Amino acid sequence: MKITYPTLFIIFALCALTSCKEGNKIDIKSESEMAVAKFETKNALSAWADAPKKRIIDWVTAVTTEGASDFIPVADRIAVFDNDGTLWPEQPVPNQAQYMFDYLKKEMPNHPEWQKDAVLNGAAKGDFEPLKKAGMIGLMNLIDKTHTVQTEDEFEASVKTWIDTTMSKKYNRPYNEIVYLPMIQLLDYLKANEFKNFIVSGGGADFMRAFAEEAYDIPPYQVIGSYGETKYEVIDGVPTITKVSGDVYVDDKAGKPQAIHRFIGKKPVFCGGNSDGDQAMMQYTSSSKYKSMCVILHHTDGEREFEYDLKTLSGHLETALVEAKEKNWLVVDMKNDFKTIFNF
Repeated sequence: MKITYPTLFIIFALCALTSCKEGNKIDIKSESEMAVAKFETKNALSAWADAPKKRIIDWVTAVTTEGASDFIPVADRIAVFDNDGTLWPEQPVPNQAQYMFDYLKKEMPNHPEWQKDAVLNGAAKGDFEPLKKAGMIGLMNLIDKTHTVQTEDEFEASVKTWIDTTMSKKYNRPYNEIVYLPMIQLLDYLKANEFKNFIVSGGGADFMRAFAEEAYDIPPYQVIGSYGETKYEVIDGVPTITKVSGDVYVDDKAGKPQAIHRFIGKKPVFCGGNSDGDQAMMQYTSSSKYKSMCVILHHTDGEREFEYDLKTLSGHLETALVEAKEKNWLVVDMKNDFKTIFNF
């Protein structure tokens, strides 16, 4: 197989109230702006420590204050976020990988030919040594068997069922509940200030679209990820899209700014990530003509979450930390900067 690399939105809708006297008309715009400002300063980012919270709020205030030198028009307020390790955990393996392993285990009895494949059979039993030896070829075969020959509706239903009912071994909670509360608050805060939030992640686009709106209030058409081939046909009178084997675009590293250009068409002004895989996307954001902001989550909390940076198969963080110091990107120490990590 060829690989191509490449809600808290508060709307204060005040009615146009007038009294009997014309001089007592309420200024709707000023009342709304005052209410929003009050909400922002008192309630926004409550799960964040004071220092990173202040830096984020100061930046948002600077770029959303009309008439200010750093003002960004609403149409250009594009925010992009990685998903794995940025909006929800990616350890001990990325959640999409766990979905694949669970899918294999469930479907193995229906596919005798899979039992003869060392990689597939091993992964279904929790033995990943054959997968490690097979490398990228084995991984792509695993993705192919667990993601293709399904219609878009079948795949979406499969992912939704898995994420709603499968329990994480570490947290004993379904995966749809294991999202970072501070990052959800950040998404909501940006949206309240008229930013448009996008997910730009190495995870499968179709996989993330199945839950992104419910989990993050980000609609499917604002989710960009890795994607494979599809086929369109009319089956029994019904127009149908089916996932099929073929080329795969991997939305990681340099692939991220390329995908942003292809699918969004504007440079972001805000970027959230957690690994070297997000570095190119942060570089691209930093090159904006506007005052931009990049946020890197550094996983330092081994008790409440996971502690990792260099020695990990997913979420390696090294060169992005060096560039963060050079470009003054905000590095979030999750142990110290997140008062609460999850909402449970």
